Amino acid sequence: MAGLMAGFGNFTHAVVRGIPVSLAKEALRGKESEVDVAKARREHEAYVEVLRMRLGLEVVELPADESLPDCVFVEDAAVVCGDTALITRPGAESRRKEAMKCALKELDLNIVEMTDETATLDGGDVLFTGREFFVGLSKRTNQRGAEILADAFKDYAVSTVPVLEGLHLKSFCSMGGPGLIVIGSSEPAQKALKVWNLDHRYDKLTVPDDLAANCIYMNLPNKGHVLLHCTADEFPESVKVLHSLLHMFTLPTPTLNIFATTYCPKLIASFSPHSSVFCSSGNQEKPWLQLHPLPFTQMY
Repeated sequence: MAGLMAGFGNFTHAVVRGIPVSLAKEALRGKESEVDVAKARREHEAYVEVLRMRLGLEVVELPADESLPDCVFVEDAAVVCGDTALITRPGAESRRKEAMKCALKELDLNIVEMTDETATLDGGDVLFTGREFFVGLSKRTNQRGAEILADAFKDYAVSTVPVLEGLHLKSFCSMGGPGLIVIGSSEPAQKALKVWNLDHRYDKLTVPDDLAANCIYMNLPNKGHVLLHCTADEFPESVKVLHSLLHMFTLPTPTLNIFATTYCPKLIASFSPHSSVFCSSGNQEKPWLQLHPLPFTQMY
């Protein structure tokens, strides 16, 4: 297992997509959420700036599509690991036109498509640890989707985790670094943790707020370990916990003004046999310009 961790977090590319005006009224989100499109676009631009200029990633920007309100959430459309990209079949039928196939083909990835009409899989339900995959069985992802992912990435074990509440598995957890799972303290998150048979394979870091558990870990050339996470203005107690990771470099990024769910770039690692590829949360605005003596982030 240790060998498979060697390339974890070594990302080189990020794929993002613009924010359509239709997001404000038609996107799939919580009832309590409202979207300020102008603000969301400013935050999106700032986030892309961080990915490109501060972190040195090659950013592929796809245009917004007004007919696809949720298209900004590119994480759900594909799962990438090593040199293989699995084009998913999202659980929400309205999202199945959000193909990333062309963009990923241009990155010379081997494309695998989910053609089984009984299968559903959202990237937000897929957590890659560098050793194995965990797939959340949720309203958006079913057992058949998990089986197809296992077939696409045969070098890694795949286990399922029931997501009894919330949208996705990564609505309340993400990888905070090699062997470290960051998880929220809500009842749904803790219930999932209890049935999640992690044994002693991983360290767990619990934060007070589920949204704050949605962060991105990276291990980048000349920058070391980087953790992209929420700001202290948003979740002060959770940020205190994240800053306990003193061996890392943290980059605070305000939560995208869209709503209480993840906005993620699709991140791509260098294409070596053991490099990981994929995304956790990503959120953005001015406070992220602060750099703290900690380290994490995630991409391709």
